[in-house]
Amino acid sequence: MKKVIGFSKAFIPCAVISALIIIFGAVGFVTKGINLGIDFKPGLIEEIRIAPPALSVSYSGNANATVDVSKESLSVVVSGIGAENKTSVFAYAEYPSVNDIAAALNTVDGVKAVVNTHGDAESFYMFLNSAVSTQLSKDPLYIYAKNADVTIDDVRDALSDVHGVAVKKLGSSVTSFQIRMPVATDEDSSDVLQKTVSAKLGEKFGASDIAVVKTDFIGAGFSKTLASKSIILLLCTVVLIWGYAAIRFHWDFALGAVVALLHDTCIMFTFIVWTQMEFSTTVLAAVLTIIGYSINATVVILDRIRFNLNTIKVTKFSELIDSALSDTLGRSIITTVTTLFAVLSLYIFTSGSIKDFALALIVGLLSGCYSSIFISGGFIQLLRRGWKPEFGIHHSEKAMKKGVLDMSAGVSV
Repeated sequence: MKKVIGFSKAFIPCAVISALIIIFGAVGFVTKGINLGIDFKPGLIEEIRIAPPALSVSYSGNANATVDVSKESLSVVVSGIGAENKTSVFAYAEYPSVNDIAAALNTVDGVKAVVNTHGDAESFYMFLNSAVSTQLSKDPLYIYAKNADVTIDDVRDALSDVHGVAVKKLGSSVTSFQIRMPVATDEDSSDVLQKTVSAKLGEKFGASDIAVVKTDFIGAGFSKTLASKSIILLLCTVVLIWGYAAIRFHWDFALGAVVALLHDTCIMFTFIVWTQMEFSTTVLAAVLTIIGYSINATVVILDRIRFNLNTIKVTKFSELIDSALSDTLGRSIITTVTTLFAVLSLYIFTSGSIKDFALALIVGLLSGCYSSIFISGGFIQLLRRGWKPEFGIHHSEKAMKKGVLDMSAGVSV
């Protein structure tokens, strides 16, 4: 006979611990607040790199010429009336340094490339300023290859006069800086905020040394709409799950499942608040993912409790829960651990928002396994504290008596 573990003895201590953690999260929410991402907070988020121009490229021809820098090559497209449409592609494998690329560019009619600095730098690391047009003209277009020796403190010092700005360092081998600037007035637009950031950085590092990698801007109206819809989505998800569990099992079982879901959500938000992880739509997706994962684990346990109601003779409801939890413990642990392997891989080998997504999932997976066993079961036991084993025992006895009568009837015939 399978050993039954006394999980019910830990229900009250676990409830106390969970309550303390949630209260700790509420205190953090009041004192620290949530580090809302650009999706929920209007403003500008810009990724920049600070580097001296490695190449200055200009064009003196009559046609149109544009430059494109990809991960494998640099290409020049010449097109227009009176010109032979031609695309020149220079693969980094064939032209491994900035000097090699410059020499190759000078073979294109009308194009002039001058090496400014870091001529021996690997061409693979070349990049453009996304805020500047890539169309060539007599004015030089700067191509960058190697970052300047700039620290995050230097960038923060340059933007110290800008209200509400936040700077975050991204990457290790190739460093860039994420700059977030909130909307202060209704007149603030993407162009206004970008010009403010560029002007401050240009004063300290030089305008030609600022390269914008990417820019995102969220308006005040859009961020408010997204925040309200996210809350509605979360509430609707919980209500629909409660309705499903109530139909499938019983209202108190359904309520226990919903309490476990709310518990997991609160635990995740406690972690998000105190680590000041940026709360973006990606992190919200992690919360919704855990809600779906947690209810799946909880439903398995509830189904086992319902099955045991009609098959096991017990005198206390806690014994019934202990038996169900013991039967499903292996499944709960194996499912959580195998899922953690995949999520840990995401956390280790990715960066940025995906890394935050994976970290939130790790916390949610551990909380979901814990709540399915101790929180949901403990709450259902609380609701059924006056439960009497009449149905379970009588049902089993009636089944046995019916079998005996059927056998007697068969013998008499």
